[in-house]
Amino acid sequence: MNRKIYLVVLLLSVTLFAGAQYTNYFTDATMRLDYFHTGNSSEEHFAFDQMVNDGQWAGSKTTLIDELRLGKYFFEVKNPETKEVLYSRGFSSIYGEWETTPEADTEWGVMHESVRFPWPKSNVEVTVLKRNRLNGFDPVWTYTVNPNHYRSFPAEVKNHYNTFDVVVNGKPEKQVDIVVLGEGYAKKDMAKFHKDAKRFAEVLLSTEPYASQKDKFSIRAVETPSPSSGVNHPHQDIHTRSALSVTYGAFDSERYALGFDNKTIRNAAAAVPYEFTAILMNDSIYGGGGIYNLYITAAVDNAFQEYLFVHEFGHHFADLADEYYTSATAYEMDAEHLEPWELNVTANADPKTIKWKDIVTPGTPIPTPWDKEKYDVHSIATQKKRTEMRKAKVAEKVMEDFFIKKRTWDNELLSNMKYSNNVGAFEGAQYKAKGLYRSAANCIMFTRHNQFCPACQRAIKLIIDQNAK
Repeated sequence: MNRKIYLVVLLLSVTLFAGAQYTNYFTDATMRLDYFHTGNSSEEHFAFDQMVNDGQWAGSKTTLIDELRLGKYFFEVKNPETKEVLYSRGFSSIYGEWETTPEADTEWGVMHESVRFPWPKSNVEVTVLKRNRLNGFDPVWTYTVNPNHYRSFPAEVKNHYNTFDVVVNGKPEKQVDIVVLGEGYAKKDMAKFHKDAKRFAEVLLSTEPYASQKDKFSIRAVETPSPSSGVNHPHQDIHTRSALSVTYGAFDSERYALGFDNKTIRNAAAAVPYEFTAILMNDSIYGGGGIYNLYITAAVDNAFQEYLFVHEFGHHFADLADEYYTSATAYEMDAEHLEPWELNVTANADPKTIKWKDIVTPGTPIPTPWDKEKYDVHSIATQKKRTEMRKAKVAEKVMEDFFIKKRTWDNELLSNMKYSNNVGAFEGAQYKAKGLYRSAANCIMFTRHNQFCPACQRAIKLIIDQNAK
């Protein structure tokens, strides 16, 4: 037997075994295990809420174990007797960000969260683990799931939302399945929501590496009408109530938009098969957010809507780190330069062991020289001016023009340096000016650029491969 045939047979055998494992332990439904996550900056606790049938299982039935192990948290579903891991996935959460804010030093917080996995045929043990400072995981909560518990709701989802297909390319378990929800769309805005959902799909699937693998994606949308148009903006004195509770100003950051009503968002998403969630905000003010394996939010009527779609989805889909470092953030990072778990940034500038050493352009110095001092002076001045403009509550069109000028300046500088087109280790990433590195001079995760760097593209491909089998 030649090597090629052997590998095909081996892959088929592994796939068949994984499929048998799925059939032995799980049904075709999705279990959503809801719980409360509470604590402060020094301690955290978990409490069971309920289990619900979250619709048809849309994930892979063959790739049940998450070998990538991304995210601040990780959960495992185990056979309670043998302790065999039956299913696992990494994730991050609003709580995981909130606990790093100054507020968590003085107050307690509680967030409602969920983990989703195939509905088990019998009792399973679910363990949530948290990443430690050495990049390993420590167990922080274990709960025995009894599918027949009195707080278990196995009834099938009866969809009472209007839904529509944006693009469907195959069965859910073979695809990357995205649900698009609308926030701040009144009933009169539903035609606009349809156009915006289509636009989101077009933008995402025309950006590499999604574009070359767009046949592996299915995108469906759910109408979630709000009482009025627009989203809440506490920093701009714009106050409104909307369908999913999304609001700008999360963690007191004017541009950061999150929804804290987990059940409402999850119940709406469950109207269609899904693994990833995009919440489009019917708003013109620049802003959004993205959390790994939770959701994204993005304003749809801003001049930078396309960038927001792709940038925030990068966080949510592939756990990509922000590569910028001159802009203020809502949460605080460790002073130490520990090696980040995200695949697009690193604290290791050793050319022999850097995490993307296999794609470094031959002959490129590591660390890689670039016009950092010039960039820093201009960007810090820009951020100061931006803060002043936001405090003055200038018109959004004025802010857009300001951002456009900054993007033009960034592109001009970053595309005309000696190593602009090389893969290397460019210092400055993940909110740190020193000691952390990105793989390219420019990237969607660094500035309002229109392309992902090579390290980001590789990370995205790994997630596609894990989910579309």
